[in-house]
Amino acid sequence: MLGILLQRERVLVTAGLALVTALAWAYTVLGVGMPMSAWTMTQMDRAMTMPTQPWTPVYGVLVFLMWWIMMIAMMLPSAAPVILLHAAIVRRAGSGAGFQTAFFVTGYVVMWGAFSIAATALHYGLDRTGLLNPMMALGGGTSVGLVLLLAGVHQLTPLKRSCLDRCRSPVGFLTRYWQRGAWGAFRMGLRHGVFCLGCCAFLMVLLIAGGIMNLYAIVGLALYVAIEKFWLHEVWSVRIGGLALIGAGVYFLVAA
Repeated sequence: MLGILLQRERVLVTAGLALVTALAWAYTVLGVGMPMSAWTMTQMDRAMTMPTQPWTPVYGVLVFLMWWIMMIAMMLPSAAPVILLHAAIVRRAGSGAGFQTAFFVTGYVVMWGAFSIAATALHYGLDRTGLLNPMMALGGGTSVGLVLLLAGVHQLTPLKRSCLDRCRSPVGFLTRYWQRGAWGAFRMGLRHGVFCLGCCAFLMVLLIAGGIMNLYAIVGLALYVAIEKFWLHEVWSVRIGGLALIGAGVYFLVAA
């Protein structure tokens, strides 16, 4: 009977993660609250002109939600291994795995919420200075080149390597940073979110270059993050990505 209950709890945690991820992707694709859906905007010609959206408090909140829920859609699947391992450890200890793991996930997404506040502020600044076009993408080759260059350089830094190592090893992370109880789980989720930010924040800024509501850019980055965390375990593989971004950045800067 106990085995059946534990298996049921594992299924519930997995199903909960899948449901949250699916809802986040649906919200992102539909562009809830935005003038048009991400699907429609992706199909539009980047050269098309369209009226700019005035920044009001309501619009600012909608932009923040767009960023935050998009980050959840992109990043929660890549955090699934550590989340499921946390649930398994808590389950073996005889505690409520679903309850404590929910706190872990909450801490993780709260940290991406903090990133989304900064991204919204950047979005606002670029829009107000005219660097962001109505398609929510950088309009100039120089600015695109600088963003690509910055993301590429970050790929080669010790910070990237250190944070990526922690993201790749759920066992190592939980062994080193384990804390008991619901609030301990919340703090662990925050910490794991910090490492994911250190690993991927500059990659997420690439959305500004490709178009914040461009589904090709969103899906492409989500896949790259997953591949980088799950399969590209050699140092050279991450460096190749960094050098490719630097090369693309230099190209845009020279061509501008």
